[in-house]
Amino acid sequence: MGSEATLLLCLFLVADLDTATYAQPGNSRVGKVPLKPSHYLTENDNQYWLDSALAAMQQKLDTDPIRGTAKNVIMFLGDGMSVPTVTAARIYAGQLAKKKGESSSLAWERFPYLGLAKTYCVDKQVADSACTATAYLNGVKNNYATIGVNAKVKRKDCAGSKDAANRTASILKWAQDAGKATGVITTTRVTHASPAGTYAHTSERDWESDFDIANDTEVKGVDCHDIAKQLILDDPGRNIKVIMGGGRRKFLPNTVRDPEGQGLGQRLDNQNLIRMWEQDKSERGSKPQFVFNRQQLLDLNILETDYLLGLFEASHMRYHLEADPTTEPTLAEMTEAAVKLLKKEKNGFFLFVEGGLIDKAHHENWAQMALDEAHEMSKAVETAVRLTQESDTLIVVTADHAHTMSMSGYPARGNDILAATEKSDVDNKLYATLSYANGMGYREAVLVKDADGKDACTRFDLANDLPDRKKPRYRFPSMFPNIDETHGGDDVAVYARGPWAHLLTGSHEQHLIPVVMAYSAGIGPAASMPHASAAAHLRTSPAVVWGLSLSLVLILYSREFPLS
Repeated sequence: MGSEATLLLCLFLVADLDTATYAQPGNSRVGKVPLKPSHYLTENDNQYWLDSALAAMQQKLDTDPIRGTAKNVIMFLGDGMSVPTVTAARIYAGQLAKKKGESSSLAWERFPYLGLAKTYCVDKQVADSACTATAYLNGVKNNYATIGVNAKVKRKDCAGSKDAANRTASILKWAQDAGKATGVITTTRVTHASPAGTYAHTSERDWESDFDIANDTEVKGVDCHDIAKQLILDDPGRNIKVIMGGGRRKFLPNTVRDPEGQGLGQRLDNQNLIRMWEQDKSERGSKPQFVFNRQQLLDLNILETDYLLGLFEASHMRYHLEADPTTEPTLAEMTEAAVKLLKKEKNGFFLFVEGGLIDKAHHENWAQMALDEAHEMSKAVETAVRLTQESDTLIVVTADHAHTMSMSGYPARGNDILAATEKSDVDNKLYATLSYANGMGYREAVLVKDADGKDACTRFDLANDLPDRKKPRYRFPSMFPNIDETHGGDDVAVYARGPWAHLLTGSHEQHLIPVVMAYSAGIGPAASMPHASAAAHLRTSPAVVWGLSLSLVLILYSREFPLS
C-alpha cells in the first residue's frame, strides 16, 4: 500500500473513531464524563447547584440529533395529561419511592427533546379527545366530537363522514401502506375517541356500537358503521396486528354473556365481532389470539401469534389503584407484549399507546387516581425504552388536551402532594395544593354565626376531610360545580427521543406531530421528502479537524521526502 493511501486510511480511522464516540444511544459523546455535584455538597451550597447545572448543560452539548430513518414509531398519549398533571405526577411518583419528589423524573422527562402543542379544534377553543386525535394522528384539525374526517363534516353528519373526500388518513394507515405492522393499546375502551383516531371515520365519537347509534335521540336512520364495526371489518382497523384495552360489550350481541360474567353484550345486529375477527384472520392464513385476562396475556406464545386482540373489561379498564392484579394487565405489561410481537416484523412497526384513565379521573376530580395513572404510563414508557433502540425507534409522548387541575399555594418542600398546603389568610381555613376550576369537588358554603351572632356563610373547612384525603376517590376541591370537570385549553407538552425527534421542539400546532413521525419513518405524506444526508450534518469535532490537519501535513511531507 502506498504511503498516501496508508495515511488516508489513518485519517479515516481517526474520523471513524470520533464518529463512533457520537454513535451511542442519543448520539451522546461518551468520551466526556458529565460533571456531578460533589458528594459532600448539599442543596445549601452554591456549588451544588452550579455543578448540577453544568452537568445538565454538558449533557445537552453532548447530544446530537439522530438523522437516520426510524424503523419503528411509538406514540404514547396521556389523555388529559396537562403540564400540572406531569409536575404533580412526578412528585407523586417520587414520594411513593420515599423521596421528596420535586426533583424526581417521569420516564419521558429524561428524553432529550421537548416542545409545546396547541390543542384547539376548528370550532372549539377548548378541545375534546376526538378532534385532537384527528390532529395528532391524522395531521388534520377538525370539529369537536368528530374523528377521522375534516372540518367540512359537522357533528352527527353521517352522510358527510361517508364521503371519501372528507375522510382523513392516520399515521397508522400510512404505516400499513408502507408495509409496517401496527398496534393500538389503551386503558379505555378500544372504541373510545383516542384509539379510534387511528382507524375510524365518524361524525360522532359516541357511536361506538350500533346500540349507541340507535339510542341517539338527536338523529334517526343513521346508515354509518359504528366504531367497533369499523375496527373489525374496515381498513385499516382489520389489519391492525395488536389491539388491547377494554370495551368487550361493544363487540358482543345483546344475547351473548360476557366471558367474565359482566352482563350481556350490547350489539343489536346480532354480530359477534370478536368471533368475526378470529374468523377473518384465520381465513387469511394467520394465527389470531383473543385474550380477556392478564394470565392469558402473560401465557401468550408470541412466536405462534400473528394477530392479538385483548379485551380485558366489558367497558373501560379499571384504575390501577382499584384493579385486580390477577385478572387485569398493567399498561406496561400490555406494552411489553405488543412491542415483542410487533418486533417480529422485518419492516418495523407503528404502535399507539394511551394512558386513557388520566382523563377519566380528572373528570371526577379524583386527583390521586389521575396522578397514579400518569405514573403507570411512565412505567409503560420505560418498558418501551428498554425494548427498543434509540437509533431506529422514534418515541413520542404527549397529551391530547389539558384539564383544569392546578397546583398552588406555598407548600413546604417535600409536602405530601395530596395534602393541604396551608391556611388562607382571609378565612384561616386549609386549602389543598391540588384543586380544580370546576367539577363535583365543589363544596357548598357553610352557614355559621359571625362574631355578632348573625348568620354568615363561610368556606367548607378541609380539615374535616383529613380522614378521606388518602382515598383514591377523594374529590379534590373545585371552584364551581359541574357534573363532569371540563378540559383545559392550555398547550400540552410533547416529549421525543429517536430519529428526527428534534423536529418536535418549540411551540407548534398539534397536527404537526404525525407529519414529523411520518417524516422520521419515511412514510405517508412525508415519504417523498428525502432525509438530509448525513454528510451535510457531519460534525467538525476537534478530533476530526486534528486528524485532517495532521494527515494533510504527512501527505505533503511524504511527497517531499518519499519513503524508501
